[in-house]
Amino acid sequence: MDSDNRLGLFLRARRALVRPEDAGLPAGSRRRVAGLRREEVAVLAGVSTDYYVRLEQGRERNPSAQVIEALARVLGLEEDAVDHLHRLARPVAGRTQGRSHPRAVSPALLRMMEDWHRTPALVLDHCLTVLAHNVLGGALFAGHTHSGDLLRLVFLDPDAREFYPDWEPVAVNTVAALRAAAGTGHEDARLFATVGELSLRSEEFRRLWARHDIRRKTRESKRFQHPLVGELTLEYESLTVNSAPGQQLVVYQADPGSPSEQALSLLGSLAADAAHSVEAADKDAHT
Repeated sequence: MDSDNRLGLFLRARRALVRPEDAGLPAGSRRRVAGLRREEVAVLAGVSTDYYVRLEQGRERNPSAQVIEALARVLGLEEDAVDHLHRLARPVAGRTQGRSHPRAVSPALLRMMEDWHRTPALVLDHCLTVLAHNVLGGALFAGHTHSGDLLRLVFLDPDAREFYPDWEPVAVNTVAALRAAAGTGHEDARLFATVGELSLRSEEFRRLWARHDIRRKTRESKRFQHPLVGELTLEYESLTVNSAPGQQLVVYQADPGSPSEQALSLLGSLAADAAHSVEAADKDAHT
């Protein structure tokens, strides 16, 4: 998935994304590299060019916390990416070795979700696979080839760009969340296989993965073009399930009194009617 020189890969990828003018440097017309040059990063961070080159090449793997903070400032990293850079520079042995990611969702959490009749809710694993959902959460993502896998829905589903009107930022944040879930260790065979598959099947995924964006899934406003109820603008909040490492509870809400709330209410009614029809059919089949 990535080479053993993860610190160097991260620094190179993020350096290429910084425009010279954003760092207070003239853009120039003869620049032969994307972003900043190595010597420019070194000067701005207050280290020697030779030392920075050794960092990128993997010949220096123990930068101080002060150097890491200086590099993070020069590269314009957000908080999650800064934390990731510190972990790359100072990995904790054994922390990710053999870690397990439970796929079973606790019955108590499932019961709580089912009581939220007006709130779509999903439980995701670290690969953004849907482990569980309530009725409205299932209805929100129903009807797609990859409804049960939000990563593949974004990059492999044929109607992804219609379902997500703001597809590009959704794609960027999805890959950044996967990078955050991957952390500094890649011992997880399933994550490794997922990244390999998406890299082969999606040029967009491959491009975004190479950026090394790091951003945990926390909260965001997201637009959907739902095939049954039309456009929805929903705020989501992502909550860590402390009893199950790697699981996230994602809850969606619409602004009170908004057209999205009305559309969400309609979707809930349609989903409830469909569920009752299935229950009635099952009952008839057993009588």
